[in-house]
Amino acid sequence: MVEAQQHHNSEVAERRWCVVTGGRGFAARHLVQMLLRLDTFCVRIADLAPSIIFDPSEQSGALGQAFQSGRASYVSADIRDKSQVLKACEGAEVVFHMAAPDSSINNHKLHQSVNVQGTVNVIESCVELKVKRLIYTSSPSVVFDGVNGTLNGDESLPYPTKHNDSYSATKADGEALVIKANGVNGLLTCCVRPSGIFGPGDNLFVPSLVNAARAGKSKFIIGDGNNMYDFTYVENVAHAHICAERALASDGPVALKAAGQAYFITNMEPIKIWEIMALILHGLGYERPKIKVPVSIIMPIAHLVEAIYTVLAPYGMKVLQLTPSRVRLLSCNRTFDCSKANDLLGYSPVVPLKEGLTRTIDSYSHLRAELSRRKDGPSKASIYLGSGRVSDILLWRDKRQTLATMLVLWAIYSYFVVSGHTIITAVSKLVVGASILLFLHAISPVKILGYTIKKVPESKFHLSKGMSHKVALLMTSSWNYAVNGLKSLCCGNEWLAYFKVVFSLILLDLLGAFSLQSLFTLD
Repeated sequence: MVEAQQHHNSEVAERRWCVVTGGRGFAARHLVQMLLRLDTFCVRIADLAPSIIFDPSEQSGALGQAFQSGRASYVSADIRDKSQVLKACEGAEVVFHMAAPDSSINNHKLHQSVNVQGTVNVIESCVELKVKRLIYTSSPSVVFDGVNGTLNGDESLPYPTKHNDSYSATKADGEALVIKANGVNGLLTCCVRPSGIFGPGDNLFVPSLVNAARAGKSKFIIGDGNNMYDFTYVENVAHAHICAERALASDGPVALKAAGQAYFITNMEPIKIWEIMALILHGLGYERPKIKVPVSIIMPIAHLVEAIYTVLAPYGMKVLQLTPSRVRLLSCNRTFDCSKANDLLGYSPVVPLKEGLTRTIDSYSHLRAELSRRKDGPSKASIYLGSGRVSDILLWRDKRQTLATMLVLWAIYSYFVVSGHTIITAVSKLVVGASILLFLHAISPVKILGYTIKKVPESKFHLSKGMSHKVALLMTSSWNYAVNGLKSLCCGNEWLAYFKVVFSLILLDLLGAFSLQSLFTLD
């Protein structure tokens, strides 16, 4: 028995080891499972948690068995600490560097420390320990500037001078470092850029869609809804990493051509981004997105949300989904050509998009609409807002009123803010516009296209004698106050009055020169 155990330990020690950083992440878990099925390497999972906690399916599955047999192990490691990275990578032949922070948090300090400094630590550790191959999980966002979309883009696309957000910028820096490290001390490197990863076990994409649907927000489409997108089923992402490792491990020209390169990875089946969201939501029993909202309306709201989060995040505010970078991603085309990965890595999807969607929807059966928890009594929002026209608009009880309100707000924003008018000019135009609308409303027929136009009764514009008397007294007293103030200034004794006048004139000057656009523009 002892001899058998010693023989088993000897076998494990002699086998080749690979390391997966961020090994408890969404895509990394699938890569670990695939590596164990192929049985080419023993797998060392490196992640932040002090110890590994298995899901029930993992405990009784291949991962649990691999831990029992010694074919898999776990090491707690923060890639921002090089000493921990050295410990994690010791004895490894291959490193799959998949560790990354949450991309939805626009925290430059965090992204820089993980995506750049953490990657430097991984590269230096690989070089010092003579690791043979390093595969880095990058992102297509490294070539996205936040303005221009991409249709069938290939790897010749350069890094933009300004990225969409700090996550994309730091991922680009990390990718460039990995490519530059190719050939140092025999280390072969390459980068894969999987686009729109989805599948079972995802804690971001599908749960976010379901949360939005349950909150009544899934009915909106940002932009015209026709923008195309490339998605990648998570098993295809894992498969792409395996293909990259095999290409680098090949002898001769295959490895030389594959090394030092970046590769776009997709399912090779472009689809409208709002169509795939609709398919997932419909598959889980929720309403499909239907209402199209212009980007020009959503973007200032997203900037405001991000500004609020920046201030309140230190006090525990949760990460919000509506951010400027996400609005840009949801409203642009993002499709990529995988020919290079196919030619140099031998990559092609192993799971078609339709099958991947079916598997994904089936895996989230616990989030189906009919199983969602029903609340007894009114919601918190209903309690706080109560009843009335405002609550009907905000809670979408009256869709016609809500849409009309959104249209009016969009018109005000476009005309008075985007135009760059000063505050005084904007107020003047608002008064003129209101006068024109009231006039058109007065002369319009009672019915237009079958809709009854409710007229504003003349009594709304009449002042009672008492009110007229109050207005006259107010105007008279204001005039007398102004005249008395001028008299005091002429005497030269009322310095306080003088400063009030100067301050008022300065304020008036600022209002005349200050543009409303500057209040909504955030760099």
